[in-house]
Amino acid sequence: MIPIQNLYYLLCYAWNRLPDQHELQAISRQTFHRPLELLTHVLLTATRRLLRQGLPIAYTERVEELTEIRGRIQLAPTLSRDLLRQGRAICAFDELGPDTSLARLLLGTLQHLSRTRSLPAALRQEVRAVLRRFPADVVPEPLTAAGLRVVRRQRVSGLAAFLLNVCELIQQSTLPTPDATGTSRFRDFRRDEALMARLFEQFVRNFYRLEQRRYRVLSETIQWQAAAEDEAGLELLPAMITDTTLESPERKIILDTKYYASALRQRYNQQKLIAPHLYQLYAYLQNQNAPAGQQLEGVLLYPAATQALDVRYSLGGHPVRIVTLDLSQPWPQIAAALLALVQ
Repeated sequence: MIPIQNLYYLLCYAWNRLPDQHELQAISRQTFHRPLELLTHVLLTATRRLLRQGLPIAYTERVEELTEIRGRIQLAPTLSRDLLRQGRAICAFDELGPDTSLARLLLGTLQHLSRTRSLPAALRQEVRAVLRRFPADVVPEPLTAAGLRVVRRQRVSGLAAFLLNVCELIQQSTLPTPDATGTSRFRDFRRDEALMARLFEQFVRNFYRLEQRRYRVLSETIQWQAAAEDEAGLELLPAMITDTTLESPERKIILDTKYYASALRQRYNQQKLIAPHLYQLYAYLQNQNAPAGQQLEGVLLYPAATQALDVRYSLGGHPVRIVTLDLSQPWPQIAAALLALVQ
């Protein structure tokens, strides 16, 4: 399992944000017993930074009962309550302020954490101190998948996007049933293979985007080198989308990440490579139209959970490497291993 200290690096790169040196020093000085403690610490640090910068402001719609007309009158509720006779009306109007979807979700997430008994008391106290710094007119919104989708549709970027990713991971780690005290329990998301597979893929791709300049880094859709009697037949072919493609004029590397407990499977009392993974990479390589002079290569990258592996083949005339990456070693060694993989 990935050590919690290394988890910080993985999340920062997965969310396309270079680890901050000051924050790295703060992380290294602390001991985290659960991933939730790390997420809370990261959320607090980023929230403090956002509050120092000033919460983003935007126009948000408010509906209130007023004694003067403002914005648009809501006729149905106004008439049903016979407010006009009293010189009042229910109005909907836009107001500029910090009460945005992101601020409401962030405030709701911090309130959620402040009631979490699995966090140390000192950390909960830090959460409450940050809560007091929010403007009084920001209304907290419960941490839900629906609320996250609302903010995600706004296509936030930078620090706001990073905060949204932290909130989303906290929401995904929350167990659906609260305990008898009304506080929620959290699971260790490192045990969620589907979630960790997505994070591992994003981590590797963004690491190469940020840490090297030799290759253009992307996730590409590969077209099948196929023919059919009609166009409808071709549309039935499954999409081939690479996890990570690194490309330069002289070299192209298709790198597929696989977050599995082992790079090998037991078959007839023998250890074998996982066939579907190898078939998938082979299909990617065989359906490429590489320009003259460009070397095409393939890599299957696994976390080294149970055993280390590094084997090389030539498949269909293309170099192929199946290798594991030890995510439990110190971060400088992880970074060096990833860079060496494409040198």
